Amino acid sequence: MSFIATLIERGRLWYWRRSQHDNLELRRHFSNRYRIDVGMYSYGCFDRWRMPGPIQVGRYCSIASTVRSAPINHPYDALTTHPALYERKFGAVTRDISWDDVLVIEDDVWIAHNVVILPGCKFIGRGSIIGAGAIVTRNVDRYVIVAGNPARKLRDRFSPELAEQLEASRWWELNVEELGQLIQTDPDLVFHPSPGALRQWSRNRAGGGR
Repeated sequence: MSFIATLIERGRLWYWRRSQHDNLELRRHFSNRYRIDVGMYSYGCFDRWRMPGPIQVGRYCSIASTVRSAPINHPYDALTTHPALYERKFGAVTRDISWDDVLVIEDDVWIAHNVVILPGCKFIGRGSIIGAGAIVTRNVDRYVIVAGNPARKLRDRFSPELAEQLEASRWWELNVEELGQLIQTDPDLVFHPSPGALRQWSRNRAGGGR
């Protein structure tokens, strides 16, 4: 890429990132060029150096700007662990190594500051929370809170019944305007959900509220 082209790309990225939670051009750019697919209203993952693809991020995810993912380890069983074995810029190999194992981050995940996601983790479940500074070495279940080094489950966010109704509601498919309407009409459902209220809302949404 030429110097001028690099400047143009940097300018576009700066402009697009100003509204990264809903910018469609930014999403197309990262999907087509870097295999980083990001759902609507998610933010903090548009950085191919901190979080290289392939990554699939769901909707409404909150990812801190200091989160890093490492898709592969250095080759500890080879002659050397140096990246000269897999990065062509050092002159020892003719092409960069590529990998196809996708890191899947489902909807409504909160990943706090200074979290490191290591190659052993390829799935972070919907509704989970990863505490600040955690070193994530394995997959994270849905609706759990994990923290520490290595990251371990602290507790569930919700009861099994509530988690089941959250899954059934598929609330994350709402656009932000619809979510705003729900906050206005039924704030208790949004801020203090219960299994019964979610069940009734899902029925009403499906047209079977009687």
